[in-house]
Amino acid sequence: MSSSVTTTVSPTRQALHRVRWDRSARLGAVVVIALVVIAAAAPLLVKLEGQDPYTYNIGLLDPARRNAPQGAIGGVSGAHWFGVEPLTGRDLFAIVVLGLRTSLFISVVVTLITTVIGTLVGISAAYFGGWYDAVVSRLLDFLFGFPQLVFMIALGIIVPAGFPRWLLLIVVLSVFGWAGLARLIRGQARSLVRREFVEAARSVGSSGWQVIARELLPNLLGPVLVVATMAVPGFIGLEAALSFLGVGVPPPTPDLGRSISDSIVWVYTGADPWFLVFPGAMLFLAVLGFTLLGDGVRDGFDVRLRRAN
Repeated sequence: MSSSVTTTVSPTRQALHRVRWDRSARLGAVVVIALVVIAAAAPLLVKLEGQDPYTYNIGLLDPARRNAPQGAIGGVSGAHWFGVEPLTGRDLFAIVVLGLRTSLFISVVVTLITTVIGTLVGISAAYFGGWYDAVVSRLLDFLFGFPQLVFMIALGIIVPAGFPRWLLLIVVLSVFGWAGLARLIRGQARSLVRREFVEAARSVGSSGWQVIARELLPNLLGPVLVVATMAVPGFIGLEAALSFLGVGVPPPTPDLGRSISDSIVWVYTGADPWFLVFPGAMLFLAVLGFTLLGDGVRDGFDVRLRRAN
């Protein structure tokens, strides 16, 4: 006598299993984990080196070369692992690792906020419909048509200097960052609200928010994870761009975008091209790691790609 037991695995679990064995996702995950560990341990790493990002070391600069770092590779030495910053002599390793910490903190917080807002607004608009859906649709059209970057730059200029710039960046990026996810989730949720399992949940007396939380949200987890993962490198790049333009995190707080901006003139003149290498490489790795991870998550959850294969 034999028996067989059929185990049903949910589509979400199947997709997560595919993500786990996707080469791009695994490489991206390794890079992301390494960067998160570096950012989390940045204060300890700076203490291990014996430096800080605020102390000026004028004696390490060469006045004959317009106060560029002395020595080769931007002043790299046993005491200064990435060399020093031109004009100030501040330790570049401390600036880079703490700048990575700043960029990751802002981008991850903004991603969490925009994911929650975009998901809830998109699902609720599709489920409740009517005037609420119409208002949400017009709001999304407004946000997509608004000159966001110009507004961000202007707001960074007019807001009083006493207001924390990291908080201002989180607020501004969050206000404009949820619209894309909301539109995507709204479109996909509209195809689910008339399905049998939703009608069954309504028939047993479940409230609207209970249906959203128990029936719709689990079925939309895939698109939410894909968009959230792909949003992180976008916010990292946008935060760096705003700092590059001078409206991001102000000095002396370390920031990768501002360091890259400060390095341009030194690269252009050839006085210290190494100033760009370390902050630029760190920003590149951060964007690359999250992009590879996002591509792997997208491939794992994309039904069309699976069918094509």
